[in-house]
Amino acid sequence: MTLPAQNLLADEASPYLQQHSGNPVHWRGWSPASLQEAQALDRPILLSVGYAACHWCHVMAHESFENDDVAAVMNRLFVNIKVDREERPDIDQIYMAALSSMGEQGGWPLTMFLTPDGKPFWGGTYFPREPRYGRPGFIQVMEAVDKAWREKRASLHQSADGLTSHVEARLSGTHSKALLDRDMLSDLAGRVSGMIDHDRGGLSGAPKFPNAPFMQTLWLSWLRDGNAAHRDDVLVSLEHMLSGGICDHIGGGLSRYSTDAEWLVPHFEKMLYDNAQLIRFCNWALAATGNDLFRIRIEDTVDWLLREMRVDGGAFAASLDADSDGEEGLFYTWSRQEIESALGDDSALFFNYFTLSSPPGWEGKPVVHQTISQQALGVADRQQLIPLKARLLAVREERVRPGLDAKTLTDWNGLMIAALAEAGRSLARPDWIEAAAKAFAHISAASRDGRLPHSMLGARKLFPALSSDYAAMTNAAISLFEATGDWTYVDQAGRFLEQLDHWHADAEGTGYYLTASDSTDVPIRIRGDVDEAIPSATSQIIEAQVRLASVTGNLDLQEKAWKTAEHAAGRAAHQAYGQTGIVNACALAIEPLKLVIVDGPEDQKLVPVANRNPDPRRVDIVVPIGTAANRPLLPGGILPPTNRRGAWLCTGQVCLPVVTNPDELEGLLRSSSSYGGARSDATQTIGSMP
Repeated sequence: MTLPAQNLLADEASPYLQQHSGNPVHWRGWSPASLQEAQALDRPILLSVGYAACHWCHVMAHESFENDDVAAVMNRLFVNIKVDREERPDIDQIYMAALSSMGEQGGWPLTMFLTPDGKPFWGGTYFPREPRYGRPGFIQVMEAVDKAWREKRASLHQSADGLTSHVEARLSGTHSKALLDRDMLSDLAGRVSGMIDHDRGGLSGAPKFPNAPFMQTLWLSWLRDGNAAHRDDVLVSLEHMLSGGICDHIGGGLSRYSTDAEWLVPHFEKMLYDNAQLIRFCNWALAATGNDLFRIRIEDTVDWLLREMRVDGGAFAASLDADSDGEEGLFYTWSRQEIESALGDDSALFFNYFTLSSPPGWEGKPVVHQTISQQALGVADRQQLIPLKARLLAVREERVRPGLDAKTLTDWNGLMIAALAEAGRSLARPDWIEAAAKAFAHISAASRDGRLPHSMLGARKLFPALSSDYAAMTNAAISLFEATGDWTYVDQAGRFLEQLDHWHADAEGTGYYLTASDSTDVPIRIRGDVDEAIPSATSQIIEAQVRLASVTGNLDLQEKAWKTAEHAAGRAAHQAYGQTGIVNACALAIEPLKLVIVDGPEDQKLVPVANRNPDPRRVDIVVPIGTAANRPLLPGGILPPTNRRGAWLCTGQVCLPVVTNPDELEGLLRSSSSYGGARSDATQTIGSMP
């Protein structure tokens, strides 16, 4: 079977793939038909993986994929397949692992050469059209691969078979389960802290990424073990990140990473997942410190999200590009003259709070950022800055905008829905909770036969979902339940986990695969154990199972979560990297926290205390006084009395004595050692509770 000798990307549901629909390359999307064509023609596959906000992907596209001479070589020698890594993270992870196994540095664009049956035998990342940067030219590369394919095919097949087996063992292998213990988290937190830049935050050196899974390890270490140094690692990282150019000081939101060690010059793309995680970390930091910096950055980020990232139906777009009008960062950077023109006499006030910098190697206009002292001053004088930033934002809106990747990714939306619901609770913003609920409803309504799509663009939907989609949406449902008290979200969470079990569970019942059992176009079914910029699919599954078991009191689900965690920990012990999310999730499985509050339906005293003390380890269940239906079970199957106010904090199957005073509850939730008391006070049984 062969496909038409033309570019076939125009009808794809990915904006990134559609961007390449005008290329002279005869691109195909990843599909069974594309793989069958390669086998029918007995040609190797040239696989190019990227994403819409990727700067170097655009560079390679302009240099090579839009060039007739390069395209002619590609079309003559290969079956050319283009993949959006956000649409198909399973495909991306397989071939990125293959590149890493070759000893090559990973990154995007990912350029891989495969046998006609999809097995990798050689690859790289960005290749210039002509030789430079110490890299061979792309036509040279393709001709060398073709020569090897013609003259050394047997050797290439042997290499591809060995590489595929290695990747399969690494990404989908089975290992003995591990004993879950508390030292897993503390050991990892110690190692992570040793890598932290204690002056500027983040990991030492450049480039600097937010590294949310690592930051969560440190935060969990602080919450559980009271390690103040680990708390400070996170707070210093946040404070420097939020003052740097990686933070959009005019319009809100965080860029993906900074190219330097000072958080100064970012790659300007903005990703939905980074900003979801930023909101959560700022929410935790606000609760721990009371520093209004974190409140302001949450508000700025949510304002940006609702202004620029919402798509039809109320869900959220995947990303904003770094480039506009062909130049990286052009939309976000300012010359001094542009600011003076926009603000007039008020520009002097602006420069009291902000700095423009053009460090060596940066060729664009200056980057807006703050010193730490300017940031503190800006928090204190925020009301003076609001009108100045609004005027600059109005001017900026007249510029050529960066491209919006408007596809709705279910797992990324799940992360943002949870973050919005949690921040809405903490900051008393019911409008944010409503926005989260609307996005959740839109994605849930897109299901087909109970199955979620992984991606949507308008009316186009990409089925089937990945395991990460069900996990993220389960966690989102639980966060919405905590924010609203609506038990239909708990029911929905249960249905998501039923679909996960049906389509993704392994035969032994020890874990899950990233891709569904009826996915026919993956060369390897991988587990989804490896973190990327977000925690791995496996870690999100463990968290979802633990949290839903805590809400419902379902002991069978609790046992399943424990089993999933044990086997995931066993596999993680064999990973060279990317296991942080699993360790964090195992810590939740070992010591899940549950807070049950009975409070007045109108005159609430205890609920606001819980809301302003968020804890990623804890699920909160609120019951109005006098409630007879939907009463949550305390451990041991005990129903809490609902005739008066009370709060029960439980770890696993053990609870602390009931608390009725708001100040007492505040102290309980703010004290890490109190949780230790809940763990150790084995004599405090449920039946004896007042």
